[in-house]
Amino acid sequence: MKLSVIIPVYNEEKSLEALLEAVYASPVEKEIIVVNDGSYDKTKEILERFRDRFSLSIIHKNLNEGKGAAIRSAIPRISGDVVIIQDADLELDPREYRKLLEPFDPPPGGVGADVVFGSRFQMAGVRRVFPTGRYCANRFLTLLSNFASGLYLTDMETCYKLFRREVLQSFKLKADRFDIEPELVAQTAKGGYHVWEVPIHYNPRSRSQGKKIGFKDGIAAIWAIIRYNWLN
Repeated sequence: MKLSVIIPVYNEEKSLEALLEAVYASPVEKEIIVVNDGSYDKTKEILERFRDRFSLSIIHKNLNEGKGAAIRSAIPRISGDVVIIQDADLELDPREYRKLLEPFDPPPGGVGADVVFGSRFQMAGVRRVFPTGRYCANRFLTLLSNFASGLYLTDMETCYKLFRREVLQSFKLKADRFDIEPELVAQTAKGGYHVWEVPIHYNPRSRSQGKKIGFKDGIAAIWAIIRYNWLN
């Protein structure tokens, strides 16, 4: 089973090489599609330097349009059986790709997944403790999304969302920024797909370390939940 890894990046010169090393080293068959979302630091130069070494497919955008727009620009290029979205901050570990792919290949007589979400809130042995504010915000948005979509998830805002290629390509995505997360959940719910959750580990990054999502994105997520579940 081939995995297409979509990586939106914006001004990630400090973590980019480590990210590419980690994704490339993950023990699954894959293609790596990186979308440089209008970076003005050395992101473009680093990507070009490692293009051949990591067999990268690179999209350079002149303007910063956001995570959702970056993902949409990569979708026409995917050739894998399953697609995963990987943020550039390495809060989530590419070594878990194999575990996340398992539900797509069920035992004889079982039902395979169409969509898999990695959950930071399912207990899976030892895990790092969350900052309270971030935990409460994520739990609130997940509960609101569950109410609106009818899907019972434990982590709507997770970056690790995996889709069969034909499922993702069937979505009519509109979100440009971080509101892509509730939109992907809403599209999944409307399609009636088989959805699984898999526990994942989480290493949260602080604002000082380059965390880009903030309070305004939380407000936008609330509107996106309403818009993509009830108004579209």
